[in-house]
Amino acid sequence: MDSTVACLTTWMPRQRWYGAKARDPQLRVVAAWDLPDPFAARGTPRAVVTTLLVADDGADPVVLYQVPVVARPTASVDPDSPHIIGSPDPGTTLIDGAFDPAYTEALLRLVTRGGTGEGERATAHGHPTSAVSDEAPYVGGVLSGEQSNTSIVFRAGEAWMPIIVKVFRQLHAGVNPDIELQTGLATARSPFVPGAIGSVSGEWPHPATGFKVEGSLAFAQEFLPGVEDARRVALAAAEAGEDFTIPARDLGIATAAVHTALAEEFGTVPASEAERELVAASWQRRLDIATIEVPAIADVRAEIEAAYDRALAEEWPALQRVHGDYHLGQVILVPGRGWVLLDFEGEPMRPMVERRLPDLAARDVAGLLRSFDYIAGSLELEGSSAPGVRAWADAARAAFLAGYASASAVDLDAHRALLAAFELDKAVYEAIYEARNRPAWISIPLDAVRRLAGR
Repeated sequence: MDSTVACLTTWMPRQRWYGAKARDPQLRVVAAWDLPDPFAARGTPRAVVTTLLVADDGADPVVLYQVPVVARPTASVDPDSPHIIGSPDPGTTLIDGAFDPAYTEALLRLVTRGGTGEGERATAHGHPTSAVSDEAPYVGGVLSGEQSNTSIVFRAGEAWMPIIVKVFRQLHAGVNPDIELQTGLATARSPFVPGAIGSVSGEWPHPATGFKVEGSLAFAQEFLPGVEDARRVALAAAEAGEDFTIPARDLGIATAAVHTALAEEFGTVPASEAERELVAASWQRRLDIATIEVPAIADVRAEIEAAYDRALAEEWPALQRVHGDYHLGQVILVPGRGWVLLDFEGEPMRPMVERRLPDLAARDVAGLLRSFDYIAGSLELEGSSAPGVRAWADAARAAFLAGYASASAVDLDAHRALLAAFELDKAVYEAIYEARNRPAWISIPLDAVRRLAGR
């Protein structure tokens, strides 16, 4: 196993989903589970399909990665393949499982037909949700562009619905809300999410304590081809100076409908004093970081805290399950169907247990409002000649709010201070992010912070 870890140590930092590229990894294999080679009966070169659960002890806390691999005889592997992990033993080569048909076919069978994969200290279970024909000649291919996860799209021609299986790369104890919420919404026949196909769960030892935990490994749903995300659609409209108020209003209606369905499916809880204190503490914690890392925030700290106090002084609506990481990039426009919401995982940096807690719908609304502001801000920074981008963003924001208000059980007018506080908190977070990653963009959230704080 030491030779396998050595191969992974060289290979993993080059992968988009690996989360600590600025330092050397400290890897160890915690557990593994196997699936049978689906093509063994065909007499093809022998393939061993294994999913390794790899802990990175250099992270704090320790991060656990899911790494599917296929071991093949070296003589049968193209030496120029970009998906080779390495050769831990003479005559054997490891391939990134997401790019090997033995793994992708085995994964599809597990998620659509059910079954169990077992191995060293780990077990995986397939949970089909919707029936999929065993006769469909599905072929899988990795979807480009993803970072934190790996999605494999399965196509079988026009006669069969394409399927996308998201393989979660960083593993956490507990049900992933992407599975929980989208399956619940799909079961309730919401038209605003893709249909759910199935999922994979598993058990493995916690990388820090060694105690057995359960969690989510993969999620399969309907794939909607030939679509664009809402950010691209909105950006193109803003660049062209096209009115976006009708699409923005429809997006507000779709968002409200999803919030209503989530409240009905998963229930609501009153906003207790303890809940209010937790939210206030998170606002304050983020503001403390921002005033250190972004000195300009300190100049308006008093106004920011006053805005938070106004939100805490008003009555709050009930808490419910929400998207949790909502922005224009999490929505797609489907021809003939309209807006469809994706990726209900919540904020990737939050622990899974926190992502599954009831929250305030205003958090999602604020995230979408900030997304429209970023469209205008990015165009201004790039020196775009598009006329009136700031007025365009203001109109889109107003239309989104109007659409949301028309279809929501939550009266946004009665909670203006709360919505403003969430939008302000989001802008403070963005200022921290831009200061760390894109200093040239820091003016976008800083302008928003000043505006929302009343400067």
